Amino acid sequence: MSQQSLRSAMITGTGRYCPERVLTNFDLEKMVDTTDEWIMTRTGIRERRIADKNEACSDLCYHAARSALDMAGVRPDELDGIFVGTVTGDNQFPATAVFVQERLGATHAAAMDLSAACSGFIFGVALAHGMISSGRMARVLVVGAEVLSRFVDWEDRATCVLFGDGAGAAVLEPCPADDGILATNMQSDGSLADLLIIPAGGSRKPLTAESYHERDQYIKMKGDGVFKHAVRAMADASRAVLAEANLTIDDVQLVIPHQANIRIIDAVIERLGVARERVVVNVDRYGNTSSATIPIAYDESVRGGRVKPGDLVLFTGFGGGLTWGSVLFKNVLGR
Repeated sequence: MSQQSLRSAMITGTGRYCPERVLTNFDLEKMVDTTDEWIMTRTGIRERRIADKNEACSDLCYHAARSALDMAGVRPDELDGIFVGTVTGDNQFPATAVFVQERLGATHAAAMDLSAACSGFIFGVALAHGMISSGRMARVLVVGAEVLSRFVDWEDRATCVLFGDGAGAAVLEPCPADDGILATNMQSDGSLADLLIIPAGGSRKPLTAESYHERDQYIKMKGDGVFKHAVRAMADASRAVLAEANLTIDDVQLVIPHQANIRIIDAVIERLGVARERVVVNVDRYGNTSSATIPIAYDESVRGGRVKPGDLVLFTGFGGGLTWGSVLFKNVLGR
């Protein structure tokens, strides 16, 4: 067995960026037929952040990335890869990651986007782990970032109350094989694609006057179907990584689920049998920021002292596609 195969990857730095503008439920009451009570009862969300009109996805990525690099003590020119999980990039192409690369000055990094919706950050971490474990790369920046406010139908109360803007980032570097990331799991089911989708704007249904009139350039969601499959998928992916590492949920100090809404989080907690105090919940303050929810929550946990070096941490999430997955790792950050 080669020396390269004896290594894993660990997260050595985290960062987040959330736009300054706060949109509360009371603000939404003035925009659409809804109430604070209706939103809180069904989602657990009190407020969300909205990007400034001059802020693009890469701008959010940059600020989160700078914080993560500073924590890790890694220079941009030391990066081998930049993976950005997003479905709300700056342009149709090129990848938003190349704009992040250029602004950081990461001249040696291969930069690309991952389109896995809310699972984008988990998929990015799993890919970075594989590249580092194989010896192909040594330092990788993974970012989950979204500007969902540009793709929300503000006349649709079923969806516009859910989403917010933000970015979270992590730097991954090599470590011994029995440390750092212990297991990853990624899965997809394309037969469920219509549950959460933006119908227009691609080659299947280009954005035309007709599709614009039908408002198909905005997020469409079948909430009941998403709920049913999301809970099952997140619980199954969590059990899969625990089984691979020969551990149980009782061994995990901190669970960070995708912050879609409080009902999904509560249902996953119940299925896994994990104590509520070991689960991070910040959906009330940020709403669903898609691929950014998990890295934002993890950065808050690191900087807020909620997670300590040596703690076992479980990420689990799902997204449009449907896609879902989990990452189980030994945390090295905190104090």
